[in-house]
Amino acid sequence: MKKQKVAIVTDGACSLTPAQGEQLGVYVAPVYVNIGDKTYQAGVDLEASEFYRLMHASKKLPTTAQPTAADFIKLYTKLADEVDEIVTIVISHHMSATLQSAEMAKEQFTKVPVHIIDSESVSLGLGMMAIAAARAAAQGQDAQAVIRQVENIKQRINVIFTVDTLEYLHKGGRIGGATAFLGSALSIKPILYIKDGRIEPLEKQRTRKRSIVRLLEIMEKKIGSGEVHVAILHGNIPNEAHELEQQIRERFNCVELVTSEMGPVIGVHAGPGTLGLVFYSLSD
Repeated sequence: MKKQKVAIVTDGACSLTPAQGEQLGVYVAPVYVNIGDKTYQAGVDLEASEFYRLMHASKKLPTTAQPTAADFIKLYTKLADEVDEIVTIVISHHMSATLQSAEMAKEQFTKVPVHIIDSESVSLGLGMMAIAAARAAAQGQDAQAVIRQVENIKQRINVIFTVDTLEYLHKGGRIGGATAFLGSALSIKPILYIKDGRIEPLEKQRTRKRSIVRLLEIMEKKIGSGEVHVAILHGNIPNEAHELEQQIRERFNCVELVTSEMGPVIGVHAGPGTLGLVFYSLSD
């Protein structure tokens, strides 16, 4: 079997567990989640469903910590014998210090060249870039070709989501420009999006149902009838995610459709009940 030239590494903010990632050819450096006096690694010894149970039971909001440089080096060491180069794609530097950990690891690791990309995104925005990179690497592309592919997707990708409440984003300090919505009636259902690596307000709707309809309308306006790569992310609401998936399959020309629980890293900040869409098209 021909040796693959490039390995793809990402961090646990991508909403894929290490096991899911490995199936897709992506190596995930897990994020740490602190609940009470215990520390877990998301997707390793803490599953999403258990996380929500613990979060509800905890008096204090859980906190998260990025993978360390040592975590990245451990992955790189494991991969170095199998590939010529490593491409690491990480969460937006506006939301986490993961980029610093990755840069530090790159300086210390000398076995094979490591390239780092700031995705300027999060959750499956980051995850979809990593999956596309893994596909390109599996086709035998070299690191520069893989990086070009990721940079192309980065310019095209959309991450839009509705949260059940702004409470978690506010408490976790990740709310960005969405603070503009905080003074509104608490019952509003905001639609937020990722812009330049930050969470920003897009619009507000009066009901949950309407906000979900709007997610689809926004996607249709941006994509039309062309081929589209889509991911659905959800915070502990698999049934709603499944319904949305069926609607998307009927309405859009999907060449790829991934549905994933957003996981503890994002769950801490967005809260249960979050539902989002990530999509991009490579055809102009």
